[in-house]
Amino acid sequence: MKRFATISEFLQFRHLPKPQHPLICVFEIKSVERLRLEEPASWLYDFYAIALKRVSNVEDAKLKYGQQQFDFDNGIMSFVAPGQILSLSLEDHVEAIQQSGWMLLIHPDFLWNTPLAQTIKQYDFWDYSVNEALFLSEKEETTLVQILVNIQQECHSNIDKFTKNIVISHLETLLNYADRFYHRQFITREKTNHYLLERLEKLLNDYFANDDLITKGLPTVSYIAESLNLSPKYLSSLLKVLTGQNTQQHIHEKLIEKAKEKLSSTDLSVGEIAYALGFEHIQSFSKLFKSKTQLSPIEFRASFK
Repeated sequence: MKRFATISEFLQFRHLPKPQHPLICVFEIKSVERLRLEEPASWLYDFYAIALKRVSNVEDAKLKYGQQQFDFDNGIMSFVAPGQILSLSLEDHVEAIQQSGWMLLIHPDFLWNTPLAQTIKQYDFWDYSVNEALFLSEKEETTLVQILVNIQQECHSNIDKFTKNIVISHLETLLNYADRFYHRQFITREKTNHYLLERLEKLLNDYFANDDLITKGLPTVSYIAESLNLSPKYLSSLLKVLTGQNTQQHIHEKLIEKAKEKLSSTDLSVGEIAYALGFEHIQSFSKLFKSKTQLSPIEFRASFK
């Protein structure tokens, strides 16, 4: 794995000119030489990287993030935060690949002493996998490219006391548009998302139908996301848009549903039900149940008598 502590190191590695500003850089991808690597290359950035790419002739180009694989397509945007590992594996036909687009690199130090230094972490897409990239319409792509061009022009101008604030403003606009377009993507992929909700429902039903919950414990968000081949943040963001509830809330909803069944149809004690549903402590179960139903487990059971 090759680690890049600075933007200049990365640009030198890709045989690109030194940046006009050491902490931020925008360049066109068509100007980058193709990688000549016999083995997959793993990279780790100490800075933010935003890529807007168009790639053709890509049957043999695969981008991996963790254990997941993503096939490039036209008009996609991906976001990589500092500390994430990215690996690129190109097969024998690498010379046939044609790519264009833009790449924006921002070192965290550039954001120092600005509100964006804190708010940038609130954008969930930094934690999405690359195969959960943003698929852009032609109009959306035009909007984002114009912002990238504006940032590039500002970085190539004479840097003065206004430069940083203007670039930060453009960057905030870019991130807000990306957030809007992801929201659109969650809504427009209706067929795929409906299938995902069905899989989630079946996954939770099967999990809570298991008699070994005492040993397994409650399902975690990470477990659910991994079972659905999605990153935890992407799954929660998607569910929030589609249903108004994140993954943890869906888990709790299914848990309360099963608890109600047992309280109303069995003679098991509250403690036995809590343990059967994967809780280590009866107090935790009772607290969650009351927060969701406004009744304690005992009060809920009494309402059926």
